[in-house]
Amino acid sequence: MKTYRTGIIGTGFIGKVHAETVRRLGNVYVAAITDPFNGKEVAEQMNVERYFDDYREMIDTMDLDTVHICTPNNTHFEIAMYAMEHGVNVILEKPMSTSVKEAEQMLAKAKETGLVAAINFHNRFYPMTNHLMNEIRDGKFGEVFSISGSYCQDWLLYDTDYSWRLETVTSGDTRVIADIGSHWMDLAEFVSGQKIVEVCADFQTIHPVRKKPNKTVLAFSTETFSEEDYTKIPISTEDNASVMFRFEGGAKGSAFFSQVMAGKSVDIGLLIGGYKQSAEWSSMDVNALKVGHRDNCIEYREKGMATVHPNTLPLVAYPFGHAEGFPDAFKQCFREIYESIGNKGKEYHYATFEDGLHEMVLCEKIFESNEKQSWIKL
Repeated sequence: MKTYRTGIIGTGFIGKVHAETVRRLGNVYVAAITDPFNGKEVAEQMNVERYFDDYREMIDTMDLDTVHICTPNNTHFEIAMYAMEHGVNVILEKPMSTSVKEAEQMLAKAKETGLVAAINFHNRFYPMTNHLMNEIRDGKFGEVFSISGSYCQDWLLYDTDYSWRLETVTSGDTRVIADIGSHWMDLAEFVSGQKIVEVCADFQTIHPVRKKPNKTVLAFSTETFSEEDYTKIPISTEDNASVMFRFEGGAKGSAFFSQVMAGKSVDIGLLIGGYKQSAEWSSMDVNALKVGHRDNCIEYREKGMATVHPNTLPLVAYPFGHAEGFPDAFKQCFREIYESIGNKGKEYHYATFEDGLHEMVLCEKIFESNEKQSWIKL
């Protein structure tokens, strides 16, 4: 089995998750990490041999097969393009970039080089979301007519909560939509097999002014400071977003996205309605699926090798009663991506740069819809 050499670019919360997860695959060696702020510290913590302040130096000197890009949105374009220009496969955190134009150039470069270029939409890789996708493909639900749900968090509830995601220069025009709405929309489309073709959105910003700490603060930090340690900054990105959708297969639906809903640390919900039966999946009960019947009791299906669709079996690593959650979905996503580097002839379920561009278009059209307060077609 080939061992792949990878470099992790960005050492915040999600960068560390990437580093920990690829090590679980057994055939990926984390050769180096890059971060100008705390690269040395994180390298020592995670026992990574090399660290760099500049991703270019790492790519130029470390003979890498892949890079994992876990940096602010406005840096994705230049890093991914540099990596691909130097023959390095790319695994990228969402959203793909901050503009459709950049995403189009990134996809063109991936096609030109023939490199693997993937987006980490890991929610596709929970056993029960994958199982649901396969059941819908098999016609078990009949025609799907309704797709709805939500994705709620609370880590930006207070006006003293701060992240680079709050500012358009680093995050792009949308925040909640790009950061977590993109995850839900990708999951809804993947599971249902229907692409979104029209949107109608309404945004809400509950803190038009926030207090930015005068020092670097990591995402999800709960640190508090005295009043003089903050600088007040205007906020134009949304805290809440309500969106209605029309899908290419005729389904309709809606979703609510929030990063200011108290008590919701990470709560993703998906409700699929078909003419034969319905299904409900929640990240709060990640290893289960509720299947609804008109003339029978609700079926509660637990993740297990005996209960999932045959095509989902590769995603089930542990038996009944042994939970598989957030890091396991990352592992299964990365497992497929790395397998595809050496074997491009199979069907894979991970999101590509084509999917990433589609989500960028969705974010742009949802932003436009909120501005115009009207339905917008893709």
